[in-house]
Amino acid sequence: MSGADVRMPANSAARKPRIGVFGGSFDPPHNAHVALAAAGLAQLALDTLYVVPTGVAWHKVRELSAPQHRLAMTQLAFADMPKMVIDGRELQRSGPTFTIDTLEALQLENPTAQLYLIMGADQFAAFRQWHRWQAILDIAIICVAGRAINTWTGELFDSFTGQNSRFCRLEMLESSISATQVRRIAASALSAANNISSLVSPRVARYIATHQLYKAD
Repeated sequence: MSGADVRMPANSAARKPRIGVFGGSFDPPHNAHVALAAAGLAQLALDTLYVVPTGVAWHKVRELSAPQHRLAMTQLAFADMPKMVIDGRELQRSGPTFTIDTLEALQLENPTAQLYLIMGADQFAAFRQWHRWQAILDIAIICVAGRAINTWTGELFDSFTGQNSRFCRLEMLESSISATQVRRIAASALSAANNISSLVSPRVARYIATHQLYKAD
C-alpha cells in the first residue's frame, strides 16, 4: 500500500505549516475521538489541529443534539491537548454542512499551509458519497485510522487509482467505542457520569449527567 509521505523534511524551517482538520458530530466526543486526534498530532507533526463539530449533518438520520451542547462537550473533551483549536464555524451555518466548505475557508485563511483531513475508516468507506470529494483531494491529504487496526485494508486507498499520494494511514490501538454506545448507556443509566466514565472524559461525563443529555434517546 502506498500513501503520502508525512515525514518531516530535513530543513523543518522551510516546510509548509501543517494544519489538521478533524470533523464529526461529536454527539458526544468520546475517548476514541481524543485518541485519534492525538495520533494525528503526533504522527503528522501538525502545527495546529482544528476540531470542527458538524452543523446540520446531511447524512444523519437521527437529529443531533443542540449545537451548544456539542460545542461545549467538544471543548471539554480536548481541553488538555496542545495545538488544538475548537472551531464552531459549521454550527453557525444554515443548511447542510459540507467538509469542502470548511477546508476551502481554512485554506484561504492559511494559504501557505498543507491541510490534513483526519477521519476513521468507517467515514472513509463512504468518502465517494461526500459533497465534492474530488475537490477535497485537491486541497487536503486524507489521513485514515481504522476503528480496529486488524480490520484495516489497503484496498481503500488502492481504489483511488493514481491518487495514492493523497492518502496516509494513522496507526492507532484498537477501540470499539462509539457515540451510539455512549448515548445508549447514558439513556438507560441511573448515573450517567459513572456508567460512561470509561468511554468519555470525566468532564464530558459530568456535562452529560448535569444536562440530562440522551435521556430521550
